[in-house]
Amino acid sequence: MEAEEVKRIGIIGVGEIGRAVVAGLCDGTDPAPEVFLSPRGARTADELSKRYDGVQVCADNQEVVDRSELIVIAVRRQDRHEALAGLRVDGDKVVVNVMAGVGNDDLRRSLATDAPLVRAIPLPDIRERRSVTVVHPAHPQVDALFERTGGVLPVADEAAFDVFSALTGTLTAHYAYLATLTSWAVGQGLDPDDADRYVRSLFQGVGRALNDGTRSLDRLAADHETPNGSNERIRTTWFDPANSAALKSALDDLLADLR
Repeated sequence: MEAEEVKRIGIIGVGEIGRAVVAGLCDGTDPAPEVFLSPRGARTADELSKRYDGVQVCADNQEVVDRSELIVIAVRRQDRHEALAGLRVDGDKVVVNVMAGVGNDDLRRSLATDAPLVRAIPLPDIRERRSVTVVHPAHPQVDALFERTGGVLPVADEAAFDVFSALTGTLTAHYAYLATLTSWAVGQGLDPDDADRYVRSLFQGVGRALNDGTRSLDRLAADHETPNGSNERIRTTWFDPANSAALKSALDDLLADLR
């Protein structure tokens, strides 16, 4: 039996992820849920309430909780104690914890509630309903919510969840890699706009290839190489075992901090 769809969603902390959740749920969907936003991040909250009919800004966080069936907590880790102080969350609510590095046991102590708590890793692309969201534990209403924004991936325990969380820390390194390629090309005399356009085009093609789930990542890499060719040369001379080990070490350190 399918879970009853949540019709009233609250969001405490309206930053980049909060904004993406609202867009993914409300942009071009019918019917869209009612969404209640905290006043934190007032400019973004006000903008969203003007863009979408069903989005309202509440006077405070307690009003967000009281008017919602499901509450997404998306404040920064370091701000959680101030944002959640004194908040009353009844046991019939569902709380979605999207704070990196904050476990559900920690959050339950802060809220002193018996409500179900679910950790989630929504990424900015959920605004376009193109990103899978990792959750723990599985929960019918939360799973249904993120199925609407690109898909859901429930995991068995918080140890596995933390590994997925660490993987999200690699996103800006990828952008910095592309920026370095562009900077190198400009240093070789290319026009900056031409270099930027070409690098973007090159890696948009890579992104499209990732949609082919029939080929492993190793297979995709092999299919883009020829023996002794240019791609093989850069992979083996720059992304060598030492660089690979350094990346894994950085991820190990991040994972230790998240836990």
